[in-house]
Amino acid sequence: MFFDKKTIKWKLFFYYLLLFGIFTFSIILYQNQREHHYRIGEIETNLNEYTDLTNRYIEHHSILRDNAFSRLDSLKVLVPASKVRISVISPEGIVLYDNTMTDYRHMENHKQRPEIVQALKEGSGENIRLSATTNEKYIYFAKSYPNYIIRAAFIYNTQIKAFLKVDTAFILFLIFLFIAFGFLLRYIANHIADSITKLKDFAVQVRRKGDININEDTQFPNDELGLISREIILLYKQLRKTKTELMLEKEKLISHLFVLNEGVGFFSADKKAILNNSHFIFYINIISEETTTAIENLFLADELGEMNRFIDQTIAENTTYQLNELPRIEYSIQKDKFHFHIQCIIFPDKSFEILIADQTQLMRRSIMKQQITSNISHELKTPISSVKGYLETVLNNPDLALSKQHYFIEKAYNQSERLTQLVNDISLLNKIEEYSELYVREKVQVKKAITEVIESFSDQIRQKSIQVECTIQDDLIINANYSLIFSVFRNLMENSVNYAGDNITISITKYHEDNSFHYFSFSDNGPGVKEEHLSRLFERFYRVDSGRSRKQGGTGLGLAIVKNAIISFKGEISARKRKDGGLEFLFSLPR
Repeated sequence: MFFDKKTIKWKLFFYYLLLFGIFTFSIILYQNQREHHYRIGEIETNLNEYTDLTNRYIEHHSILRDNAFSRLDSLKVLVPASKVRISVISPEGIVLYDNTMTDYRHMENHKQRPEIVQALKEGSGENIRLSATTNEKYIYFAKSYPNYIIRAAFIYNTQIKAFLKVDTAFILFLIFLFIAFGFLLRYIANHIADSITKLKDFAVQVRRKGDININEDTQFPNDELGLISREIILLYKQLRKTKTELMLEKEKLISHLFVLNEGVGFFSADKKAILNNSHFIFYINIISEETTTAIENLFLADELGEMNRFIDQTIAENTTYQLNELPRIEYSIQKDKFHFHIQCIIFPDKSFEILIADQTQLMRRSIMKQQITSNISHELKTPISSVKGYLETVLNNPDLALSKQHYFIEKAYNQSERLTQLVNDISLLNKIEEYSELYVREKVQVKKAITEVIESFSDQIRQKSIQVECTIQDDLIINANYSLIFSVFRNLMENSVNYAGDNITISITKYHEDNSFHYFSFSDNGPGVKEEHLSRLFERFYRVDSGRSRKQGGTGLGLAIVKNAIISFKGEISARKRKDGGLEFLFSLPR
């Protein structure tokens, strides 16, 4: 009812003023909050320096190791208790030290203090509250370190309150702007109201001639305004339809670009970026060796000089090209360890497209397949030649004694067994690498798999006087595949039994766990391996001592199988020398 009695200019003025008032109030509120948080941040930065100073003092004087936190009283010379309150608290909430209390060992547990809870969860925490110990209000800052939490606090006194108080000059300035814009809005409202009044007169004339609605049957008077109105409505409908279609096509194109594995970029004739996907930015950063989001910098890369010259030359020409004969260039480049295939197509309007395909994996797979084929061929030659040699000896010497014939046939059989094991290991390794998803995930009892592995090596363990110590709990369950887990521990056990020597101790333990993985250690106290061999232990057919390894029946694939099986479960594995001698494997398996 109020607005029914007001003219349109007062309505516009009121709405504009209301919106600007809301905007001004929002800015004032935002600025107050921002400045308050900024000042709080400055105080927390100062308190953080005190916590770091205390931590360095604890580490430098070995206070944690000696459990002598009373030595922190020496810090009172640098950090008086009247200025800053320093507390050291264990993760269990026990107060280990407080520079404001002499009998701090009998203080109540602090684990539920808000700043301590936040520090344990997020690494640091802050709070302004009344201290239950000193009955004074503090601004607290707590920071979590590996073995304790250090808390620093200022007394929330008049000086701190004054520091946190927001400057009112900015508020007064915004109020002044609000008043100034009020006069400006009044002028704008009057100006718009004049135009609206003229449109109102026209609308009244149209209304008197007939009821009009903006629909398909809408009729306008045969004058300039009617013609303009009809044309505007028609153009609007056409533009809305065209825009909808273009947006749909654009969304399809963008969606397609961002699911491609190739980097795609579209550029105007003056080399300005029009559209590109994330792969394109990633690839040009690798090629240009500069971290940048300026797509146009790719034209400065030396590696793309050939393409750049082709673009400049083609754009400079006045030749008109048909769609089926668009000029293009393509070539391959190598950058560090990456291989890229570059293509560039120039369109009739001189805009152009650049396509960058990463062929690194294809090249690596090609090289790897060549190496694997060569290694497999080399590894198969030895047992095949041995089998052939033994059998030829028997065939070419028919008068050979039966004992000798039996000897050579047994040797040939042993080599055929080694050949069978080698082929099986190659098949298993390839299956893990190429078809790991075919292995069904199941609940695997780790201790059961280890026990079966130990039983399978019982003869060798007894002959070599080996002790196996396994501390894995019987109820430890992982989400994996039983046959692969058995293969992991079997190959690790075989490695230690065959190469670590006699009278050794093999230890199998779980040393850690988190929300995703269990972490295991498999070690022996044998002679170990030299440092230069550690990084290559998991390579196919790699042997620390090739002659000794073949004599002991190794295929050179055991540790490669171990690594690929663990990786197939998203785990990790590494090898290191033990401090007391021997070799240790650390790996993770999913919970």
